Amino acid sequence: MSESVVNGGGGAEMKLKLTSSDTTSTLVSPTTPPSEPHYPLMEATGSVSYTTGEMMSGGGGVRVYRIRWVILCLFVLYSMSNAFQWIQYSIINDIITYYYGVSPTMVDWMSMVYMVTYIPLIFPASWYLQKKGLRRAVLIGACGTMIGSWVKVGSVSPDRFYLTFAGQCISAISQIFILGIPPRLAAVWFGPTQVSTACAIGVFGNQLGVALGFLLPPAIVQTSEDKDVVGQGLAFMFNGVAALTTTLFITIIFVFKEKPPTPPSTAALVQEETGSYMQGVVRLMKNPGYVLLLLSYGINVGAFYAISTLLNQVILAHFPNENENAGRIGLVIVLAGMMGSVVCGFILDKTAKFKMVTLVVYILSTLFMLSYTFIFHLETLWLVFVMAGLLGFFMTGYLPVGFEFAAELTYPEAEGTSSGLLNASAQFFGIFCTMADGQLLKNYGDMAANLLLVVVLCVGSIMTASIREDLRRQAAHKKGIHVDSEGPRV
Repeated sequence: MSESVVNGGGGAEMKLKLTSSDTTSTLVSPTTPPSEPHYPLMEATGSVSYTTGEMMSGGGGVRVYRIRWVILCLFVLYSMSNAFQWIQYSIINDIITYYYGVSPTMVDWMSMVYMVTYIPLIFPASWYLQKKGLRRAVLIGACGTMIGSWVKVGSVSPDRFYLTFAGQCISAISQIFILGIPPRLAAVWFGPTQVSTACAIGVFGNQLGVALGFLLPPAIVQTSEDKDVVGQGLAFMFNGVAALTTTLFITIIFVFKEKPPTPPSTAALVQEETGSYMQGVVRLMKNPGYVLLLLSYGINVGAFYAISTLLNQVILAHFPNENENAGRIGLVIVLAGMMGSVVCGFILDKTAKFKMVTLVVYILSTLFMLSYTFIFHLETLWLVFVMAGLLGFFMTGYLPVGFEFAAELTYPEAEGTSSGLLNASAQFFGIFCTMADGQLLKNYGDMAANLLLVVVLCVGSIMTASIREDLRRQAAHKKGIHVDSEGPRV
């Protein structure tokens, strides 16, 4: 048993004894807070409330600061600017193919390079994030995104495909300092009652970028036999992205902070003292439920990557000259998925039925993928819109569901580690599904390509059903201790 002293505000101190079967810890908060650096908008907000041994936002010991929302919004915009570039070529595949004189497969690689670079680089990037901190990782990612954008500005010429590909590679490498950031940023800046919401908002930044990547390129870069007209559209798009990423990088330099002067919860303090990154990875790989989720999550999200990358080619095969509608269909998929994320998150909060929700969403994704496969042969565009929206609602809505289920299965491992590996699995299966689908699409048509995705989703559904529901985080909450001004109570 250990004795902890926490400041309850107004100079009063409360003592809390905490016991654990494995560890004991002492948390000390002085009556007078230590000297702290001053930051704009760093006014503390909140009240004292401690649950499950954690200090909630406010009070003398821990605080949340208004600037946390500025930090989060800045990250959302930064993530959006990078995710936009992932799909900006594939959604106008036919135009890029004509302008640069390359094959559709080469244009597909403009998307797949994001997946290829992520898999080997996520491990050193996660290590760097843990050892060097949030600010340095975000600065590197923002700088790389900006440099990649400016390289593309110089690639507006039919003989410079190599240059535009180089710019895409730089932006792709920068992505490794984005996808794993939301859980870490939320834990560092937000109190326990807001950390899940903040993480979800951070993930939405990536989805918003993909949505804009579907919508804007077909509207900006018009189909034309005159390559000068196409080049003008590309120049306008590349310059616009470069201007945005430069503005964001400069803003991040002056505004984005490593962490608040005082942590938002005791969990933030404990997180700083966790073991090495590789030890955490080894423990995760020994968790059978997590390994099954790792594979099934990768299959689901990898199938979504393949659908997104090949969408332009599939749509134009059935509806010639409908480039803009191809982009709109992609937009519908992502927007419906964002709605699905909110709905599924709400259901999880209300029911705590993590495996059931995950399995139902997975099975419905499979069924709507099957419907999506056959709907094209009715040759009715509005039906494709409807089915794409339903598919997106469940397939893209699965993203935060998978993250939350992983957090339950792996508690108390860092969420950044479990989510980073989930993303790596998604990139691996994204490469496989996109390359296999691309070949099937070329040789046998879109039905064969889409049926492959149905098959792999069926396999993923079986894996999900095989996971043993071990809700460790929920069990920890039920054993929590609540502390208020009257003292600790179970």
